[in-house]
Amino acid sequence: MVPKSILPPTWDVPAEFRERLGEKVGRQRTMLADGHLLLVLHRPPKKNDPERIGRAFWRKPDGAWQSNDLGNGAAALGRHLAEYADLIERFDRQEDDAVSVSEYFAVLEGMSPLSRTVRNLHLALQDARDKMPDDRDLINARDRAYELERTADLLLADVRNALEFAVAKKAEEQTAASHQMAAASHRLNMLVAFFFPIATLTAVFGANLSHPLEKIIPPPYAFLTVIGTGIVMGCGLAGYLLTQSQPAQPTSLNGDPQAKASRKL
Repeated sequence: MVPKSILPPTWDVPAEFRERLGEKVGRQRTMLADGHLLLVLHRPPKKNDPERIGRAFWRKPDGAWQSNDLGNGAAALGRHLAEYADLIERFDRQEDDAVSVSEYFAVLEGMSPLSRTVRNLHLALQDARDKMPDDRDLINARDRAYELERTADLLLADVRNALEFAVAKKAEEQTAASHQMAAASHRLNMLVAFFFPIATLTAVFGANLSHPLEKIIPPPYAFLTVIGTGIVMGCGLAGYLLTQSQPAQPTSLNGDPQAKASRKL
């Protein structure tokens, strides 16, 4: 029993074609038998769709073309390539409008399978061109598939560079924010260190103008002695902390040659 294939039952193709096709389309490829040429291609892939839907293009020995869902004539192969061109152009516009990491990733997620499919499409058409070297329709289709492959590769590279730059920029912003927080925390520690001795001394001895130490030191020198001692101790403690810890400097991408290259989208 011959397994079900994508070939319409009304096609009078060599039996070898039907025998070599299974229930699933498989990879994109070219078959030649008795002057008949069969192109087994894929429809443009859809997002998150692991299954590939096949399209068959049959060239008869007299040069007439037929397809299983795009009509007859060599124009059917052109319409197949036009679908890929439209999809690549749509992703190109989406990449131009992308500003966030999630938007760039959405383009990358759609372009990755499309780029692989276009590359295999070009290989299949090149193989068909080698089997039928005098067919102008195959030559034109092969050349157009090459242009689509190159466009898809360039767009995929641009999306990857833009995504890497967006991630690096976000990391740089987070590093700068962390540095600002560390600097603010460091300044707060300096203020605490400076006023801690004063707060301690005034808590122990008091800070009233009428001071208990006035029994030993005449006013207002007792009050000024407590405040002055606290300031001196605060300066000493703050200086010690300043020498022991310094806030980390922010890491900038401006000096990294690889980071600079990633900005050139």
